[in-house]
Amino acid sequence: MSDHRPKIKDIAERAGVSVATVSRALSDSGLVTAETRQRIHALARELNYRPNVSARNLRTRKSMSVLLVVRDVGNPFYLDILKGVEATAREAGYSVLMGNTENDPDRETEYFNMLRDGHADGMILMTGKLPPAGHDAGLDLAHLPVVVALEMIDDSGLPHVQVDNLAAARAAVEHLISLGHRKIAHIAGPLPEVMAIHRRDGYRAAMHEAGLAIPDGYEARGDYLLETGQLCCGQLFALAEPPTAIFAANDEMAYGAIHELRRLGRDVPGDVSVVGFDDLYLSKAFYPPLTTVNQPRADIGRTAMSLLLRMLSGEEVAHAPPIVLPTTLSIRASTTAPRHS
Repeated sequence: MSDHRPKIKDIAERAGVSVATVSRALSDSGLVTAETRQRIHALARELNYRPNVSARNLRTRKSMSVLLVVRDVGNPFYLDILKGVEATAREAGYSVLMGNTENDPDRETEYFNMLRDGHADGMILMTGKLPPAGHDAGLDLAHLPVVVALEMIDDSGLPHVQVDNLAAARAAVEHLISLGHRKIAHIAGPLPEVMAIHRRDGYRAAMHEAGLAIPDGYEARGDYLLETGQLCCGQLFALAEPPTAIFAANDEMAYGAIHELRRLGRDVPGDVSVVGFDDLYLSKAFYPPLTTVNQPRADIGRTAMSLLLRMLSGEEVAHAPPIVLPTTLSIRASTTAPRHS
């Protein structure tokens, strides 16, 4: 039986270009114009072309897989990002492996070793930190194709895809101030990680610009987990003058805070308004629906994977300015004016 599976040369003949040009276009190389890449991708879909991965791996010594490394694979926040990464990766013939560090330095090092040893061709890193060896000579990051997504790692020289966390946090707190709140507390992320610092600084900037004081105890230190939101909220409401509003550095901690407020007999938003950050799909269905900062998660995934493909094609993108994507504030029923106004 003859093999009728379309080959690269079939696409090349239809497109009127060389086999090398088709190969570069299918791997999204920057050496091929965007118009030619789009035309070749369209022909590949039309002919139902599928790359012979095993043959290509032997020829190129590539695994044709990339790692998406996160802190907690159980956090639904990463699902839309994974979808965006995978959609872009599949178009280029790559598969996506998901790595779960659970903030374990040994696991973090293990995934970098997988990359260094060729078990994956590139990495999208979403943990906000490098493994301990990454700061030493053990891992030469300058020669590893790694893109940092959402989180920020200062002085790493790695390309970043992120949002303006400071501006987004400031807008969230300004919303509470516009409603009439003056006693606003913050449940921060895991300081001193850069993203947590930026969200805390956005809170501080909004309070300062409005001429509002931040009393002792109004900044609670969390770690993005629901249970920590509960614990931190309990600390805030043990103060002599508890807040009338809480800005949490992510939705999970906001959920935890609302659970604790219910346990304390406080109504949300009647007694206390709560704002989160992430806009998880559960936030619309939560009671009350959560006011929160929306991040374009699928776009973040697609952009990070496209940037990684550029690195894998040999393009120099290290030390480039970060790609910053826009956020919006989704205003829902967890915020209202304080009772005294």
